[in-house]
Formats: sequence, C-alpha cells, structure tokens
Amino acid sequence: MRAVVLALTVALVVPEFALDKTYVYKYEALLLGGLPHEGLARAGIKVSSKVLLSAMTEHTFLMKLMDPLLHEYAGIWPKDPFVPATKLTSALAAQLQIPIKFEYANGVVGKVFAPAGVSPTVMNLHRGILNILQLNLKKTQNIYELQEAGVQGVCRTHYVINEDPKANHIIVTKSKDLSHCQEKIIKDIGLAYTERCAECTERVKSLIETATYNYIMKPAAAGVLIAEATVEEVHQFSPLNEIHGAAMMEAKQTLAFVEIEKTPVVPIKADYLARGSLQYEFATEILQTPIQLMKLSDAPAQIIEVLKHLVANNVAMVHDDAPLKFVQLIQLLRVATLENIEAIWAQFKDKPVYRRWLLDALPAVGTPVIVKLLKEKFLAGEFTIPEFIQALVVALQMVTADLETIQLTASLALHEKIATIPALREVVMLGYGSMIAKHCVAVPTCPAELLGPIHEIAAEAISKNDIPEITLALKVLGNAGHPASLKPIMKLLPGLRTAATSLPLRIQVDAILALRNIAKKEPKLVQPVALQLVLDRALHPEVRMVACIVLFETKPSVALISSLAGALKLETNMHVASFAYSHIKSLTRITAPDMAAVAGAANVAIKLMSRKLDRLSFRFSRALQLDFYYTPLMVGAAGSAYMINDAATILPRAVVAKARAYLAGAAADVLEIGVRTEGLQEALLQSPAADESVDRITKIKRTLRALANWKALPTNQPLASAYIKLFGQEVAFVNVDKTVIEEAIPIVTGPKPRELLKAALKALQEGIALQYAKPLLMAEVRRILPTAIGVPMELSLYTAAVAVASVNVQATITPPLPEEIETMTLEQLKKTDVQLQAEARPSIALQTFAVMGVNTALIQAAVMARGTIRTITPGKVAARADILKGNYKMEALPVEVPEHIADVSFETLAVVRNIEEPTAERIVPLVPELAVQNAQTPSSEIPDQAALRSATPFHKTLCLAVPYIEIKGCIEVHSHNAAFIRDDPLFYIIGQHSARASVARAEGPAVERLELEVQVGPRAAERLLKQISLIDEETPEGKAFLLKLREILETEDKNVRVSSESSSSSSRIISSSSSSSMSSSRMTETATVMEPFRKFHKDRVTTKNCFNNNIVFLSSAINPAMFLGNAVPPVFAVIARAVRVDHKLLGYQLAAYFDKQNARVQLVVSSIAENDNLKICADGAVLSKHKVTARVAWGPECQQYAVIAKAEAGVLGEFPAARLEVEWERLPIIVTTYAKKLSKHIPMAAFKAGFRLERVSNADKEIELTAALPSQRSLNVIARIPEMTLSRMDIPLPIAVPINPDGTLSIQIDEDILSWIQKHIKEE
Repeated sequence: MRAVVLALTVALVVPEFALDKTYVYKYEALLLGGLPHEGLARAGIKVSSKVLLSAMTEHTFLMKLMDPLLHEYAGIWPKDPFVPATKLTSALAAQLQIPIKFEYANGVVGKVFAPAGVSPTVMNLHRGILNILQLNLKKTQNIYELQEAGVQGVCRTHYVINEDPKANHIIVTKSKDLSHCQEKIIKDIGLAYTERCAECTERVKSLIETATYNYIMKPAAAGVLIAEATVEEVHQFSPLNEIHGAAMMEAKQTLAFVEIEKTPVVPIKADYLARGSLQYEFATEILQTPIQLMKLSDAPAQIIEVLKHLVANNVAMVHDDAPLKFVQLIQLLRVATLENIEAIWAQFKDKPVYRRWLLDALPAVGTPVIVKLLKEKFLAGEFTIPEFIQALVVALQMVTADLETIQLTASLALHEKIATIPALREVVMLGYGSMIAKHCVAVPTCPAELLGPIHEIAAEAISKNDIPEITLALKVLGNAGHPASLKPIMKLLPGLRTAATSLPLRIQVDAILALRNIAKKEPKLVQPVALQLVLDRALHPEVRMVACIVLFETKPSVALISSLAGALKLETNMHVASFAYSHIKSLTRITAPDMAAVAGAANVAIKLMSRKLDRLSFRFSRALQLDFYYTPLMVGAAGSAYMINDAATILPRAVVAKARAYLAGAAADVLEIGVRTEGLQEALLQSPAADESVDRITKIKRTLRALANWKALPTNQPLASAYIKLFGQEVAFVNVDKTVIEEAIPIVTGPKPRELLKAALKALQEGIALQYAKPLLMAEVRRILPTAIGVPMELSLYTAAVAVASVNVQATITPPLPEEIETMTLEQLKKTDVQLQAEARPSIALQTFAVMGVNTALIQAAVMARGTIRTITPGKVAARADILKGNYKMEALPVEVPEHIADVSFETLAVVRNIEEPTAERIVPLVPELAVQNAQTPSSEIPDQAALRSATPFHKTLCLAVPYIEIKGCIEVHSHNAAFIRDDPLFYIIGQHSARASVARAEGPAVERLELEVQVGPRAAERLLKQISLIDEETPEGKAFLLKLREILETEDKNVRVSSESSSSSSRIISSSSSSSMSSSRMTETATVMEPFRKFHKDRVTTKNCFNNNIVFLSSAINPAMFLGNAVPPVFAVIARAVRVDHKLLGYQLAAYFDKQNARVQLVVSSIAENDNLKICADGAVLSKHKVTARVAWGPECQQYAVIAKAEAGVLGEFPAARLEVEWERLPIIVTTYAKKLSKHIPMAAFKAGFRLERVSNADKEIELTAALPSQRSLNVIARIPEMTLSRMDIPLPIAVPINPDGTLSIQIDEDILSWIQKHIKEE
C-alpha cells in the first residue's frame, strides 16, 4: 500500500465516481457573522444534509440532498445553540431534494442542470457543495498556483499536495485569495461614483477575503476517493485602520464520506435546463433590502397599505418608523410590475398628499420600470415640468445602468417634446452621460458605441457652429468619462487643433474640463495633453490655468511636476505663475494618503520655483487645497478652491470650489460648484472702462454705464454661467444671457408678483393650515458577494429620513388692506396695525443601518449597527406691528412639548429572520448587558485600565434650569461598549449608546409668555418698565471719571510734544534692546515701527490748542449731564422680559440716546428686576473728522468694569494710517486669566503668520493696533500689547485700497451717475 501512496504523490489521479455506485456523504455548512471574540453576539445560518452522488455517464453526474435541515443563529457565541428553522426547511424541502445534474471531468465541474422548479437560491446552495469537488490536480507538480474557477469567480489558487504514509492517504491543501480574481462575482450598488483609495488601506485592507480547502484522499479501486473535505473561508471587513478592529463573516464546510450504496440517484420527470456553471447566480437579493424581510403576497395591495400608513401617520409630526416604512415602500415598488405601478399612480395622482409621497419614492426605486413610467406619464401630460425634472434627476442617478436603460434614456433625450424644453433636455443628456459612466464601472469593457449619439451631436454642432449644443455635448462627454471620447474632445482643444482657436473661450475651457473624469481612468493619456496646454504661452491664461487643474488631478509624477516648475521659472504671465505656484504649494501640505506621492513631488518642485511668487497679492489667480485625514478611523475631508483672473480682470473670471470625502478606503468628490463670468468680462473689456490710461473714477463711471447698457449685448453671448456637480457628475448648469434677463424682468416687475403678494396676504387673513412631509433615501450603498457555501453575504449602508412640518398662521390687519394693493400709499401703510400668530411643529426622523451578513429572499442573518435620530421642536409665536405708533412686539407663547424633543441612539445587534416566520425575528445585542457587568477580570492581553474603564455601563443625567423663565433642560446619556475586551476604536463603538434631550417646566411660578418689544420714536420713554438713572457727574465718582479723561488727554498731549524727539531716541532704544539678536536691516524696520503716529497735516494744531479743544469738546459732550437721559429722550427702547403668573418683573431693557449737537450716542442696558441694579453702559462720541472714542462699562450702576476704545486716522511716518487703542480700567478675573493663557501662544502664532516679535515693556492695561498703507496694495501692521510688540511690513492686499496719502478717498460716484441709475430703475 505504501508503494501505491508514493505513486499517487507523483502522478495523482483525480477523484472518480463509479457508474454503478452511489456515494453517500455527510454535509454540514455554517456561515456566521460578528466579531471574532467569544462572549459577543453573532448571527448566521447552518445547513446540514446527506449528499448522494451518482454517475449517469462518464462525465455526467447527479447530486441529491437527503434529509436537509436549515438552522438559524442569533445569540452569544459560542454559548447559545443553533435553532432549527423548521418551517423554512419544510417549505424548501421539495426543492432541496430535487436531484441536479452536473458535468464533471478531471476534477473540474462544468455545466449545471436543474428543473425550472429549483429556485436560484437553492441552486446556489448546490453550487456550494459542488465547489468542494472542484480540484485542478496536476500530475507532475506538488506545489503550484493557478487561476481557478469557483463559486466566487476565477481567483488565484495555491495548491500543496502532501502524503501521510502512516495513514495511507494524500492531503491536498488548496488556498484561495479572493481579493485577486480574474473574474470576480460581485455586485456593487451605490458605489459607481466612488474611487478606491488603495493608499488608504496599505496598512490594513478594508476587506480581506481568503479561503482554505483541506482534502483527505484515499486510494480506491477506481482511483482516489475524497474521504473528507473541510473548507474555512473568512471575509474580514474593517472601516477603521486597525488590525484587530474588524468584523468578519466566517464560512465553514465539511463533507465526510459515509458509505457506498447500490441504489442509483434517479432524476425527476422534468426538463433539466442549463443553469450556468459553478459560478454564483444572483437571485432576488438585489431587490431585497437587508434591513427588513417581507413576504410578498400581493405587491400592489402591500404598496397601498404602506402608502396609506405613511400618509396617515405623518401629519402633525413624524412617526418613529417613517424612514423604515419609506424604505419598505421603495422595496415593494422594486418588485412591482409596470402595470401595478401605473394602476397605483392612476388611483392616487389626484390626491396631493399621496402624489407627493409617490413622486418622492418612485425615483429612488432605481429600476428601468420607473424610468419608463416617468417617460410615459410626462409625455401623457400627467407631470408638471418641475415635478418631472426633480424626479428624473434622482431616477437617472439611482437606476441600474444596463444597456436597456441606456437606450431608454437615449430615446428620451431625442424625443421631440423633450427637445422643446431646453432645461429638461439638459437634465436628460447629463443623466445619459452619468449612466454610461456607471455602466462602464460595472462593465469595464463597455463599448465606445454607447457614446456614438453624443459624438454625432458634437460633430454636427461643430459643423454648424452651434455653441450651446457644443457645450452640452462636452458636458455629457465629461460625465461619461470614456477614454474613447478623448479624440472628439481634442478637436476642441486650443493649440492642438487650429480649428479650436476660433471657438469661444468658454468652449475651450469646457473641453479641457471634460477631460477630468477621463483622467481618473487613464491619467497617462491626459497628462501630456494637459501639460502641453499649460506651457503654451500663446493660449489664453484662463485656458492654461484650467489645464493646470486637470493636470494635478491626474496625480502627476515628481518628474512631470518638476518639469512644470522649471518651465514656470521663465513664465511671463503672472496670473499663470501665481496660480501654478499656489497650487503646487498647497499640495505640499496635503495629508490624504492617495495624494502622498503628489505632495512629495510638490515639495521637490516648490524648491525649483521663485520665492517671489509667494508674495504676490490675492488679485492674482490662486489655487488653494486644504485637507484633513485621520488615519486610525480612515476618514477625511478635502477642499479645493480656485480663483482665476487675468491681466484685464475687473471681476474674477472663474471661481470653483470642490469638497472631497474619504471613508473606509474609498474616496469621492462629493460636491463641486463653479461660476464663470466670461461674457460679463468681455462686455466690460469691450467698453471704454477697460482703458488703462484713464483714472479710477472715470473707469467706475464707464463700468456702471456698461453694466446698465445690457440691452446692447449680443443675444447668443452668456453674461455668466454656473454649474453644480455631485459625486463628480454634473447634474445641472445655467447660462445667464440677455434672453434670460429679458424674461426675468417682466416676472419681477410685472403684475404676477403683485398678484402673488395679494394672494398671500389674503390667505394670511383667512388663516393658513399646512402639513408637509418630505422623505428622502439619503444613502444606499451595497456590496453583495457569494460565499463558499453558496449563500450571499452583504455589506451595506442605508440612511433614510423623513421631515414633517405642521404650520398654522393667522393674521389680523387693521384697517383691512385695499382690494388693489398696488394703490396703497406709504401713509396708509404707516397707519396699519398687523397682528400675526403662528404655530409650527417641525419634526425629523432619521434612521441609518450598517449591515454585514446574509441577505436572501428566504432568510436574513446579519450583524447590524442601527442609528436613529428623532427631533421635535414645536414653537408658537405672536407678533404685532403698529407702524403708526412705532411699536413692534413679538411673543413666544407656551406650547405643548413631547417628553423628549431630541432622541439619538446607536446600537449594534445580531438579527436573524426567515420568510416563513417574518414576525418572529430574533434580535440580540452584540454586547449584552450581562457580559459587560460580569467583565470583572481581564484576560492576559487586556489592559487592566481598559477593563476598569468599561466594565459597567455608563449612565448619567445632566439638567440645567434657565433662570427667570423657569424652564429646565435635561440630557440623559446611556452607553456601554466592548472596550473591556480590547482597547481599540471599534470596540468603543459597538454596544448601545443613547442620548435624550427633554425640556420641561422647572420649579417656581409658571411663565405665561416671553416678550420682545421695540418702541421707536418719542414714546420710547413711556415703554420703559423701570426708570433708568446713573451716578451723577457731580458726585465724587463722576468727578473721578472726568479726571481720568483729562489724564488721557494730557498723556496724548505729551506724546505730540515729543514726537520730534522720539524719532532720534527710538534708535537708541532699539539698539540697546536688540543689538545682540537683530541685523542692521531688522533694526531699520524696527525704527519704522517706532515712528510716532501723527494727525493729518490739515488737522494739526498747536499743542495748546489741541489740548484745549479736546477738553472743551468733552466738557460740552459730557456736561451738564453724563447721562444723556437727563437731557434728551431715548431714540428707541427694547424690552425683553418673561411674563410670569406672579406678575414679577424679570428681564432686561435697552434704551438708546443720541445727542446730535455733540455727536454722542449712549446705550444703557439694565435689569428690570426690582432690586437688581446691574447695568451695561456704552458711550460713543465723534471727537473729530478722524477720531472717535467709546467707553463700555458694566456692573452695578456701570461702575465695576470698564473698557475705553479710541480709533483715529492719521499718518505713520509718511504713510496714511489708522490706529485703534483699547484701554481697560478693570476686567473680570476670568477674562484676565484666559488672556494670560492665550498670550503664551502669541509668539508661535506670530512666527507662523510672518510677524516680527519684540519683547518690550508696553503699557500693562492697553492694546494698540496700527495699520499703515505704504501703497494702495500693501499694508504695514504694528500691534502693541503688554510685554511685546508685533509687526509685519508690506503685507500684500487682494485689492487696492482707494486712500490717498492725505487720508482722502480716491473714489466717488458723481450725482449724475446716481440720478441716471434712479431714472433707469423708474423706466423699467
């Protein structure tokens, strides 16, 4: 026998089954999902059966299952047992026991045959058994690797063949790397617009899939016999960058030989149809959501039942299960036929509430049936244009992009009715491009013929010079992103084709932008094209800068970026140089893993470029990229902003902003918005305003006249355009041209707005009661892949939300408005008293499900993370406006609030349910409370600290009562997790977490209402609830205040006297304080900093006159009354108070006073409580044309704390400047404490911002900020704070500041221009 075994290891023969025998095996398979730790819950299924194999011919066999039994599991592993699914087994017994036929030769399974009565799900279970028999054994090698077909596709497989002489058998080990397959069986839904971020998962793969097969083969008379086979397959998924923080699906199979029988397996009397090969066949799980299992008996009736439930239970406020019911409605619509949906639409289309729910649900269904329905109903006139556009935009993004749907969309785009509505045709065409993009993701070998109609449209538009049609075709090609479109697009690129040079600039730009999605697939094809455009100095700067954007999105190499940097050293156009430099510099700071190579290349390239480009002002074109990436959680966000100008720019030519997101090893361009003003730019540049030889004022006059003369613009030239992209796909764009303006003006100025206003006011007086509900399927992301046992596993994320608002508004207008509102005069309006009462009850319910497990139409077994958010924020207000009396009042009235106004929860569960007992589902928390409470002794690998921290659930309630209004708010938090097992982020997440917020009445007298009242005019003093009075200036406190002001003025006077001396003394101060650490150039700069601040020449007076004038002014401004209320009545008063049942006054009042003669304003805020003398006083005065001052004091009688601020304009050295001084007398301790802590970080912040810092002894209670303008486009900043002085010179400004050296403005608008504008408005 030993000789036989040794021979087999050299020339192993494949398993064979004799023609006259039936081989009986015992088969068991289980599939479990959860975390790989005992004591936590798992969910799964188990299949056990006898397997009978019998040969019909040499290469054709029959397989039959005997005594099959299905088990389900949802419990604590490994303590809880599997539970037999008796009813499900009985329902499937007949199918399971039907023999199937398969081809088998040389250990390879061929075609599979079965009667029509065997469902795809049962057929896949048979494939799981046949997959064990798949053995590609080579006769000359013991260790080898190949691509082997199996249930999951054709994947990399490694074979190792060994002998066991003692046991007289051969051991065959087969391992499969399911992550590397030539043909992988997988179904992705909702991932078409995402990009795989391979660099994000270099350390830990998000999804790791592997399988190991072990065979024990014994010699037999006919060759060898499979005595035993075991299979272990693992699918490990982790959304985090943690080796141990991963959930897993584990599949196990055993096939053990029992005996040989003489009775052959007999096929049933039915036609055996070809059912494919060994590869998995997708069944109805594509239409089946993994979060609920429904038994479909009568789809139309079930749809109507769910629809009525949603309508009836989401009126006043949202129902708790509304999001789940909405998903259920979508699921039912997916399995309904076109005739079923048409009948439901016909039944409910005339009922507004039902119609809205259907219009929100139908686009999310995502089946070709829905696109066909939308098309038919629109052509039949049953949809309005806004309804159809809204539904179509969503439907084309959600629908499965197969050839049938693509052809259907193409026919819709070419329909004559669609062609007559430009906005609608644009939506359909853009959707057509998006569908081709999705189809090519699912089928990488998608044919270029799909774009044939678009290429034809583009060619015809080019021949006719139809600019709008060329634009639309380019945007469609950009959405599709097919490499076959590169050649048609290049015909429109400037510099590459001479014909493109004659096309408008916007066409050239659109052609370049159309390369972006192609660049993601074929960067090497786009890079040379983009680089050539960037470096072609004959092209328009905007074209070159847009090409730069495309170039960097291809993730160029270090050599390419360095070549670009070297070429830009000789660049003559400063806008292009600034844009490229800022783009490269911003890339050096990128931390996202997929851009790490580009960031490294940018760091090299930036050293080759001139540093002078870093000092260009913001009036030059700029690119900015910022990002944040947190590696442990594999989440991140990035933002890009591009501002494109040129040398003749009056406004930015283009502004583009884009947001990008990273999650679990995937990346997506979430949102992009772009605005271009090319037509407006050209109109302005063609006007006399573009003449650089004229002065600024003349330019402004000419620009205003050019803007007003829009009627002279050509009709076919857009003034501006904008677009929006979602997930890299352009979904809408708009061009604003002369025609749009001409159509908009009558709408705004015509009779329709007046009619709408009249209808709205009439409805308000009659009362408005509105209930509105808006559901939304926010996310549906799924990945379905088969397991070894033939059962599909699914990773999915669902998010659905429903918002409901109930609004009641009632208005009373006295006297009633005239019938013709447009005849109402201003005097009549002033005599109107308007009272308004409104009550609103908005509520939102959101549910999110993350699922990993088995999802079939027969059984579901999965681990699930479920998050819910529910908010209800009712409010009731009353408002009154008495225009004649100048009284305006708003009241917040009591309203009934639910027990919890906000409820947030997150829990992880193990769930199992089957179709025969859909209501008997079993749900087990993934981290049971008992396990947490009993986790007192950590294992050897668990840190003690983690066990102590997480051994018991956390529960806490925090309450805060709001004083005066007697309202108490509470937040209740509950949490327990599995961190006692391992100190990893995932184990902190799993478990149960919840937070609830509630608002209730606190102890004390009830509050009837909250009031906010504003009284304007002479009656303001009457509305004050408490007399305002301040300490009189004749008192010692008042005299002390005047004395303090005099001291300030005397100090200022001394500074003016020594201004000439300070220049010479400053150099001595500088040299003594900084000679050891600063160069001579730095000292010169400091000398400039130390120059005195002087008034403008025309405002300078003698020292004596200056001092006396200020004293006289302050005396007249403050005396005879420091408190203006003693001399003038308040201009207006504001009272905010709580009205309680005990009539106790609580709240605050504000009074504003204005002394016009002395240009002085005073605001006094005081408490209206009886024994509360807390006040806030703000006093401001204009001291001269270039100086203002203000004092803010607060505390009892405004005497506890005070801050004085002074702002003035003048000259620093020879430059116009402004200075702000802030001085405080006393400040709260908390302010000074935090200010001291903050001051420790100032040096580092100043260094990063490019400021120079000097340690000097400045005033302890004063901050001084001075800004000077050496030129109209640069700024010097000097800040003096206690203990240090900060300065920075020549800060570039994005725009010119129109201030002359003498302080006058160099800009003004003449009266003729203003009168011309007013006249033009009246004419329109």
